[in-house]
Amino acid sequence: MSDNIPTKILVIDDEEDVLNFITYNLQKDGYSIETAEDGRAGLEKAQQFKPDLILLDVMMPDLDGIEVCRQLRENAEFDHTIIAFLTARGEDYTQIAALDHGGDDFIVKPIKPNVLRSRLNALLRRSKRDQDDEPQIYQVGELVLDRAKYEVTLYGQNVDLAKKEFQILELLMSAPGKVFSRQEIFRKIWDSEIIVGERTIDVHVRRIREKVGDEYIKTLKGVGYKIEA
Repeated sequence: MSDNIPTKILVIDDEEDVLNFITYNLQKDGYSIETAEDGRAGLEKAQQFKPDLILLDVMMPDLDGIEVCRQLRENAEFDHTIIAFLTARGEDYTQIAALDHGGDDFIVKPIKPNVLRSRLNALLRRSKRDQDDEPQIYQVGELVLDRAKYEVTLYGQNVDLAKKEFQILELLMSAPGKVFSRQEIFRKIWDSEIIVGERTIDVHVRRIREKVGDEYIKTLKGVGYKIEA
């Protein structure tokens, strides 16, 4: 995503008019666009195209978007690829499933071209900031998070976290003792424009606790979460 090389965006959607609409509007902004009309074709195109960002529909025949995202996130080649779900479905449980399987944003159709551009630009800027940051290691007690290796260990043993779980834990460990409200976590992990229910944060924190234990992450009822030894 340098200034001289166009940002590559892959759009995966089974509706031809959606593909045409997005391609037309994003190509005007100088993006390099490829498309796929189903999940399996999207996986193949992602391997060939190596996109910086993927716009992914949820509801597709044969292989839905959530499964496509899950398979992409299992491949280390796509660790830093931004995946934004673009769908007409806005239920909390769909959003939670999409984000929990590695999605970075959840955009509800229909969306105006200028709003879509704004959302994508915000995602790309945030990704660039994250990749430009100096690698850091956070440690609280026996819990260690290594940003450079994208790795969490507890008593020297690896802890397998989903992408959003890692990012939430990283945020909490960046300031031990500080209480982060749900709204602040939403804003820093998903950007302020994404709209999801508060249950999303609770579900992710519960899953982190299942993996690292209850002793590190504390809940302040009605306020938010903090981490401490």
